[in-house]
Amino acid sequence: MKAFVLCGGQGTRLRPYTYSLPKPMLKMGRKPILQYVVENLRLNGFTDLILTVGYKKEAIKEYFGDGKKFGVEIEYAEEDEPKNTAGSILDYKGKIKESFLVVMGDHLTDINLRDMMAAHKKSGAIATMALTKKEMQLEYGIVEVKNSQVASFSEKPKYDFLVNTAIYAFEPAIFEYIKPREDFAKHVFPRVLAAKKKINPYMLSEYWVDVGRVSDYERLNEFLNVTSLLKNLDLKEGE
Repeated sequence: MKAFVLCGGQGTRLRPYTYSLPKPMLKMGRKPILQYVVENLRLNGFTDLILTVGYKKEAIKEYFGDGKKFGVEIEYAEEDEPKNTAGSILDYKGKIKESFLVVMGDHLTDINLRDMMAAHKKSGAIATMALTKKEMQLEYGIVEVKNSQVASFSEKPKYDFLVNTAIYAFEPAIFEYIKPREDFAKHVFPRVLAAKKKINPYMLSEYWVDVGRVSDYERLNEFLNVTSLLKNLDLKEGE
């Protein structure tokens, strides 16, 4: 089965790191973020990959090549200008004949993609969206006013949300709902729902993180480097 890996963004929130490299090629521990993505796809049986590339694409193509070194086959969909998440796969309309995945090239996760695809096919939906639970605590007390009087007060409440992880399974019919330079979340999914088509939710219980900000990247990288250091020390002690 095919999987699109979206790698065309400029990663502006991670500057200055992304001035010289595309975000998926930033090192996380000893490997680029994108390598973790490719390896998880391979482990789940997805070895026919299409990488959408644009900004600093040469770094990705040079490192991954045709994918054989990583146990996959890689094809590149090159962008001369940004096409956004959905628009980046639109050129494959009519070429994809079976269910397929779309994942981000800059997210870290060990999601069981095989199980997700099985759930997608069983659902009969045109699309499946992987979701994860997140909790947010506000820094302020929240006041509700009714009839010009304070009706209730909640001190720094916590809210639970279901977050879109941008991991998707699709049927080829999804291409009918994509227009050039569109985004899945902003344009395609609202159009699918307006057409009364089903989007299946898939609850992700595994690890997932979007390395979206400099603080996230530096914190995760420090954690991985410390973990690696401790493992090496443990090995040396056992010698």
